[in-house]
Amino acid sequence: MAKLAFKNVTIQYPIYNSRGMSLRNQVLRLGTGGKIEAEAGQVNLVTALRDVSFELGDGDSIGLIGHNGSGKTTLLRAMAGIYAPVSGQVMREGSLATVFEIGAGMDLELSGYENIIRMGLMMGMTPSQARDRIHDIEEFTELGDFLQLPVRTYSSGMTMRLMFAMATSVKPEILLIDEMFGTGDAAFQEKAHSRMRSLINSSKIFVFASHSDKLLREYCKRIFSLDHGTLREVDFDVLGKR
Repeated sequence: MAKLAFKNVTIQYPIYNSRGMSLRNQVLRLGTGGKIEAEAGQVNLVTALRDVSFELGDGDSIGLIGHNGSGKTTLLRAMAGIYAPVSGQVMREGSLATVFEIGAGMDLELSGYENIIRMGLMMGMTPSQARDRIHDIEEFTELGDFLQLPVRTYSSGMTMRLMFAMATSVKPEILLIDEMFGTGDAAFQEKAHSRMRSLINSSKIFVFASHSDKLLREYCKRIFSLDHGTLREVDFDVLGKR
């Protein structure tokens, strides 16, 4: 049984020396959105998530919507344990895999093969388990000899292929995806959709942040809307009105 629950979770970021630089630019650079809560000397406090509560269990598939900077990525990272709340509690039970921004978790100086092992270990695999997934990843990515080269030589689409293949080479109980279907040619996107459908069917909890109404309707059963760090559940009818 998998579980992912937030109880009154608030996440805040201090921004230092904001008077020496445009505060707006710093907030945009952080990519968290949120609201400026306080100012003390040279420190501004941005609340990226405010008092967020929900509970997900087996069979839940959640679509996250909201404008850029509304808190979707922050929420996903908090779900994954990357960001810690300043107040409230995050409860997580079950194996977890993520597909976030391009290059996350990779060492760009290492080869594709070396990064497969590296990311496998970060996901809790043994070296043997990570090596066992190499053939599947070779076939899915179609990167060929590029897997022997440093990832820094890859295009963004090639990097995303490798990340997506690695994240979906296991069958996690909790799967978190941050807008990843916009890269690659039509043939690869169809492969990604097919693989994702299989993975969603096998996972117990799925959370997907996307601007695509079509994909949200296809993959998700519930919709959470974020606005300046405040979360509420909405009907699917809202998708066509954004």
